Amino acid sequence: MPRLKSIVTNQLAASLEEELNCTIQHPVNLSSARQLHRDLLSVEKSQRMAEFFSLLGDANRLRLLSALAVQELCVCDLAAAVKMTESAVSHQLRALRAMRLVSYRKQGRNVFYCLKDSHILNLYREVAEHLDEDE
Repeated sequence: MPRLKSIVTNQLAASLEEELNCTIQHPVNLSSARQLHRDLLSVEKSQRMAEFFSLLGDANRLRLLSALAVQELCVCDLAAAVKMTESAVSHQLRALRAMRLVSYRKQGRNVFYCLKDSHILNLYREVAEHLDEDE
């Protein structure tokens, strides 16, 4: 296995030397490039992150998240708050649940939704704050 790692490292160095031709013609810092390569997202994780951000690319889902950032709500209250049908809200919540952005709890026959955890709340707040800075 160490030999395989050495071969892969050597191939990476050769690839970097061949492919990285800086347009201003200065030598590529291979040490920095190798370090950066080790710190890059894996293809799998970058794909999962792209799916995550793609899911957030829908204004209705973001409005649902904004309501849930304030308080836990049932589907009918969410639908009234964002002026959507309960069916449409349920459809969007299903997608948000699948990506683990929201969770739910049952209380008798009622189902209440909330943001999954503080990471989601913080992400929502950070993006909203960032956008407010530009105004």
